[in-house]
Amino acid sequence: MENDAVSITFKTLVKKSDRKFAKVRDIPSYSRVPNHYFANVFKAYTKLWKYQQQNRLKLIDSGLQRWEIGEIASRIGQLYFMQYMRTSEVRFLLESCIFYEAIFNRGYFDGSNSSKGVNDRAVRFKELRFYARFLQVSLILNRWEMVQVLLDRFKALVDDCIAKFGEANFKEWNIILQEMARFMQVDAAITKMRPLRYCLRFDSYPNSVQYVARFHASKVLKLRDALLMSYHRNEVKFGELTIDTFRMLQCLEREPSEDFYQKQHVESHGNAGLTNQSCSSGLIDISLVADMMDPSLPPNPRKAVLYRPSVTQLVSVMATMCDELPPDSVMLIYIAASGNSGQTSIQQKHKYRSVRTSKVSERNNLIPQNNFTEKESSSHPSECSLWLGPSRAVVSNDLFPGDLIPFTRRPAFFIIDSNNSHAFKAGFTWR
Repeated sequence: MENDAVSITFKTLVKKSDRKFAKVRDIPSYSRVPNHYFANVFKAYTKLWKYQQQNRLKLIDSGLQRWEIGEIASRIGQLYFMQYMRTSEVRFLLESCIFYEAIFNRGYFDGSNSSKGVNDRAVRFKELRFYARFLQVSLILNRWEMVQVLLDRFKALVDDCIAKFGEANFKEWNIILQEMARFMQVDAAITKMRPLRYCLRFDSYPNSVQYVARFHASKVLKLRDALLMSYHRNEVKFGELTIDTFRMLQCLEREPSEDFYQKQHVESHGNAGLTNQSCSSGLIDISLVADMMDPSLPPNPRKAVLYRPSVTQLVSVMATMCDELPPDSVMLIYIAASGNSGQTSIQQKHKYRSVRTSKVSERNNLIPQNNFTEKESSSHPSECSLWLGPSRAVVSNDLFPGDLIPFTRRPAFFIIDSNNSHAFKAGFTWR
């Protein structure tokens, strides 16, 4: 009877936590929702996690499976990652990694004690989602050895699932696997270089800023917000994190302490006998990573990462950031997109011949000097814009330089990463 009461209480806490989690799961990272939304979810999962720890043996006797414990821990890790994406505080990213690493080391999803066995497809989907999230966290933390281990395990799991359940059910996971392999191949050239993040071993200490400030006549602005977006066809990505936004994301953060990478792995001794509760035990305690962050360093700028947004969505997010920007701050806008007009090779050759003809005619004084030149002006609207959409035929898919002018009322630093970036430089004229 006592075990039944414990099991009923546990299931009630699970349902309550799941309902709260569903309310924040789909909230965009750039949305400025009140903090109490996430605080309530963390509070619910804290209560659930502690309850299952205190009543682990009774819950196991009532039929609790190891993958159910792993699912709770995975949700907590996902919550920490969502909080990291909202606040850009690396301590939340480290907490997420601690939970995921605990799940991985203890094999909660291995299915060794599952009554349904490892052939249960629903459990396999949960395990695949766990590996995908852990891969993303390890990737952002530059834990390349762990990424390779996870990728090998992920590949073996996908192959096993396809063999047992058919390729149709796991086709999307095979695509994710290919994306990750391609991502690592492209980023391999930079992994052996110095970190993209701010690092005390390579960068000057923030106290030196006061000496730099002497050369400024006006006050020094602080970088508080950043918007990172990418929209290319067939771009290298993992999930919704492209190679461009991934590198910019790291350039705007500070490297955590090396103590985090020297943590020892925790050994598992069954469901109840867990050792070394101070490391990756899955405790919901932010103080675990307090010693990994330098309190003297300024906070990281908040970053809104957009994946293939529409022009309307991009402008809307920029407007929100501009409206909430503090008076002594500057925002960074990074836009990586194609400037190609989607013309065929024959059309491009015709355009090239037209440009050559115009230049020859100009030299022969047949056309005035202030007419079309490819570098300084453009006669076609699509040549003065970036392409943010599946089709260039729709004008609303084009981002024009004039769309960014209203946001220059506030201090802003624009980075246009495109083959058509010259159209956005100061002094460029359109016809």
